Amino acid sequence: MIFRCKNCGGNVVYSPEKHGMYCPFCESEGSQNRQESQTGAMSLCPNCGGEIPLEEHTSAGQCPYCDSYLIFNERVEGVYAPKMMIPFQMGKEACKGLLREKFKKFRFAPADFMSEARLNSMRGMYVPYWFYDYETGCYFQGEGTKVRVWRSGNTEYTETAFYAISRSMDISFRKIPVDASEQMPDDVMDLLAPFDYSQMLGFSPEYMSGFHGEKYNMGSDAVENRANLLMKADALKLLKESYGGYHSVRVVRQDVNVRESHADYGLLPVWKYIYQYKEQEYPFYVNGQTGKIVGTAPISAGKVWGYTITLWGCLTVILTLLNIIMGLI
Repeated sequence: MIFRCKNCGGNVVYSPEKHGMYCPFCESEGSQNRQESQTGAMSLCPNCGGEIPLEEHTSAGQCPYCDSYLIFNERVEGVYAPKMMIPFQMGKEACKGLLREKFKKFRFAPADFMSEARLNSMRGMYVPYWFYDYETGCYFQGEGTKVRVWRSGNTEYTETAFYAISRSMDISFRKIPVDASEQMPDDVMDLLAPFDYSQMLGFSPEYMSGFHGEKYNMGSDAVENRANLLMKADALKLLKESYGGYHSVRVVRQDVNVRESHADYGLLPVWKYIYQYKEQEYPFYVNGQTGKIVGTAPISAGKVWGYTITLWGCLTVILTLLNIIMGLI
């Protein structure tokens, strides 16, 4: 599918700045008209008819010939229909500004690291996620000690009291996120968190126009172990917080039992910028809602040497001047 402007026929895209559909050609807002492909072939652009190089999990992309943004129906409907999503809250220009601000003091980065031409290659994409809900029963049994120390005359006394600790808690977990993309590194996706779920909306393909997207690569069962680990870690933390105040605690038994579980499929916004330097890729990821940045800047060996030589030259001049001054005294 493609969204055309009712006024000029241009490709209407979602604007994070305007929080709505926007035609960049005639600058009209809310003028979108959904149009389906005439041939029904997913790999043919409905605007120009060009053959689109379609990857296995692509759900939205851009035609390489006419630059129109397309959403592929078969990958956002049926079993691949997301239930919810957070639309992009930050546009490309805002993300470019955040990256420049973060790395403006990094003196050893290559000269074109934050150039306009390089940053224009940044792509906004919707990353597939599974969101897990759990109803749990959590139990802890242990032995705690409290120690009291006092002195009487020259004698020091220590009293150790032992306490039986028992805790039982019912804990509900909502929307534990686990990315379902094989291409996106799990550790990076975890670092981009948290997202503000108060801005979560029901899925609408209009939000995808102007961006790239993936359908889920892995089913909910395949990645649920990660959600389980996150849930259990939080449950044990809550249990531990409930029995504070002891000098020491010995665990006798602790259990986290899942009574009910449910998984929903949704999309979260991420900007991705890949900088290539000396045949190596340096990826940067920006949370498309909060602006949080994950990535490490490359180091230009030439700049390091240049800085070292300049510093050494300055030191040499200073030492020479000191020798001259000392000779005159």
